[in-house]
Amino acid sequence: MNAQNTAIRTNRLNISPIEEWSVYKQRPLVIAGPCSAESEEQVMSTAAAIAASGRVDLFRAGIWKPRTRPDQFEGVGAIGLKWLRQVKEEYGLPVSVEVATEKHVYEALKHGLDAVWIGARTSVNPFAMNEIASALRGCDVMVFVKNPVNPDLELWLGALERISKAGITRLAAIHRGFSTWEKSAFRNQPRWQIAVELRQRIPDLGMILDPSHMGGNKSFITDLSQKAMDLNYDGLMIETHIDPASALSDKKQQVTPAELMALLDRLIFRSPTSNDPEYLETIEDLRNQIDIYDNLLLDILESRMQVAETIGRFKKEHNITILQSNRWKEVKDNAVDKGVRKGLTPEFVNIILEAIHQESITHQMNVMKEE
Repeated sequence: MNAQNTAIRTNRLNISPIEEWSVYKQRPLVIAGPCSAESEEQVMSTAAAIAASGRVDLFRAGIWKPRTRPDQFEGVGAIGLKWLRQVKEEYGLPVSVEVATEKHVYEALKHGLDAVWIGARTSVNPFAMNEIASALRGCDVMVFVKNPVNPDLELWLGALERISKAGITRLAAIHRGFSTWEKSAFRNQPRWQIAVELRQRIPDLGMILDPSHMGGNKSFITDLSQKAMDLNYDGLMIETHIDPASALSDKKQQVTPAELMALLDRLIFRSPTSNDPEYLETIEDLRNQIDIYDNLLLDILESRMQVAETIGRFKKEHNITILQSNRWKEVKDNAVDKGVRKGLTPEFVNIILEAIHQESITHQMNVMKEE
């Protein structure tokens, strides 16, 4: 079915439903293949094992590898496109590659690739996105846009909009996590709320999880993939190598084809809704309770801000600065300890307190400006 004819107008973008792209017309859409195309033998043997499973919608392999530092393996270059085309011809698998420049797009299209994805180092750059969008104009290919390196929803949205304006309707987002200075077990922090907000902004946008780059280690892939399914993501991009131990890049985060199939077998798939009367009645009651507590929270926050304004006036009268670092540290430490005892994570309590503290500062600054 022609993607142009089935496209749905969303609040911003013209997007074809992702379930119509899937070879198997089922959730999740699975994208799998090695981090890097390293040799013809490696690509073809990996593709053979993946194709035999009958569960992968799109074969992936990187041939131009953006590396943080020089003198690392930066991909085989355009020769890898011939191997990908061979995968398509021999196994009937649609094939995809990462593109970072206008030239990459032209090379991929010339070799008949079915899809391209745009990496996190590229989606952060509006100039690069404009060039890629221009090169894609008028093409009927699948395009996946990874989140930018830094946690900026507007940059991610802008990258998607640029591709959409080029007339691409088979368009989806890939959530691979965000770089951060914070210590974490993961290679990239998930920041799930950013992806959730993107889906709220563009409800029909397909959302794919890349647990390989998010976790940075294959031990995290199953749990991250299950979290994505629980959040109603549409698909998974999982790096799959015939022999991960010998991989020239990211060997720790790649799985074998057999491990990929075992992982997919373990996933639990949940429905986004139900017509069961008991469920509908119970969930409605619980949501009403949530609404009540949300209203109470807002009332409490209003009262808290009123006290903050009073404090601001008192500080103004006595010529005292707004920020009191020692007091703020004491408040935060006590709240985190209490929150943990109540079953809340330190991360959650910190986020809430930071937001409340910033709002309190804003109220006090407004008081300072009063005549």
